[in-house]
Amino acid sequence: MPAPTRRDLLTAAAVSLCPAARAAAQPVSRRRPNILFVYTDDQGSWSLGVEGNRDARTPHTDRLFRQGAHLKNCFVTTPVCSPSRASLLTSRHSTEVGITDYLSFGSEDREKGLNPDHVTWPEVLAEAGYQTALIGKWHLGSLPVHHPTRHGFGHFIGWFTTGSTGPADPELEVDAKLKQFRGSTPDILTDFAIDFIGRRTQQPFLLCLNYREPHASNAPDSAGKDRTWLPMLDQDWDLFRDLDPVIPNPRYPNLDIPRLKRMMREYLGSVASIDRNLGRLLAALEQFRLAADTIVIFTSDNGFNMGHNGIWHKGNGRWLLTNNRGDRPNMFDNSLRVPTAVRWPGVIQAGTVISQTISILDWYPTLLAMAGLVPPQGETIRGHNCLPLLKGEKIPWDNDLYAEYSMRHGVQADLRIYRTPEWKLVRDFRHRDRDELYHLSRDPSETTNLIDSGDAAPQEARRRLESRLREKMREIGDPVLAGSSGQRVAGIQPG
Repeated sequence: MPAPTRRDLLTAAAVSLCPAARAAAQPVSRRRPNILFVYTDDQGSWSLGVEGNRDARTPHTDRLFRQGAHLKNCFVTTPVCSPSRASLLTSRHSTEVGITDYLSFGSEDREKGLNPDHVTWPEVLAEAGYQTALIGKWHLGSLPVHHPTRHGFGHFIGWFTTGSTGPADPELEVDAKLKQFRGSTPDILTDFAIDFIGRRTQQPFLLCLNYREPHASNAPDSAGKDRTWLPMLDQDWDLFRDLDPVIPNPRYPNLDIPRLKRMMREYLGSVASIDRNLGRLLAALEQFRLAADTIVIFTSDNGFNMGHNGIWHKGNGRWLLTNNRGDRPNMFDNSLRVPTAVRWPGVIQAGTVISQTISILDWYPTLLAMAGLVPPQGETIRGHNCLPLLKGEKIPWDNDLYAEYSMRHGVQADLRIYRTPEWKLVRDFRHRDRDELYHLSRDPSETTNLIDSGDAAPQEARRRLESRLREKMREIGDPVLAGSSGQRVAGIQPG
């Protein structure tokens, strides 16, 4: 019997409605729900008022989080953009899809991108009759075979042949042609999103709105020597222009506090621009009488550090010190944890708080279950359906997390972690000096590395997590496991 084709897999997923999935997919109107997937870029979970940030101005996001389920422990499995986005769409780890670091299209990455052999969940939804669109950032390849329309999106507006654009005056692909726009990038993307929703057909829709905010601009600041989040509209920037922000780690040795406060003000302004536009989106759903039939998901492609542990940025962090601006590869929770909420009126109770560990890999089976579908037979899906948790059901759940990051731009690293709610082991299979062990239940800020501790508890935790880490690496066929050298290197110390 011949092997199933890609089309066979999609068709099987579209028609395979198991009883549990069929029941889960019935919103109030008894039709398949619309899905609005709002995806930000480089947003730390600490950046929202609902997460306890008193400086944040995020009333619309906070309201969304309270109207549905707030996922307090949602993590990505690679803390930089391209591999995280690939994992979101495929429910596979970055080494499995061959995208282990962000794609730099002007370099050796020119030929790399998301392999069309992987069946994505937008493809499954499209095959099942969803009207699908992606507006905003893609960053998963620049060849025609990598285009979003080859991966399940019937409609695309955004930037394809580059990984980023600026916070203002973006050049976007619209109707397969590049066009220059004037104005605030998040506002322009939101305009297109509202237009798409307003032009909906009788089909249910999937709209992935991929903001570039709060990603820093690639352009330098006014002094020409630092990253910036400007320009932004005055209505966002005026909220923070004169703010003396609270910073998370003011006593960190040699921390460049003036620089950090300037960056924090701009970052929070960028977050506020997302919040304002999210408010516009939610109002549009109400205006079009779609709020009751639309699942709204808010999350990000990776977390962010802003002075936490003396660094800024994400997995490819940089020291934020007066005497060091070098690289600091990391797998801190602030790089991995992302702010996440799901609102589904009539199905998910308002005020639900999910404390279980949720992985970005879990979106694939969960979104299909929401639509009454099952994953394609023959496709490897690493994630698990968390819809029962969102609905308040008590089910067995594995709260361990495996994550990986093979950094190839700048400092080289092969980072792998195994995390439980109590302990976290970080291994760099390229450099043993970067190995870390944190007792998370006592040290959630990851300030004390216990990797060389002689105490019994850390040593036992290290052995146990090392065994689980290697088991997971073998399971996914991680090439690093066979090729690691473990050489010693200096260079990540803060001094």
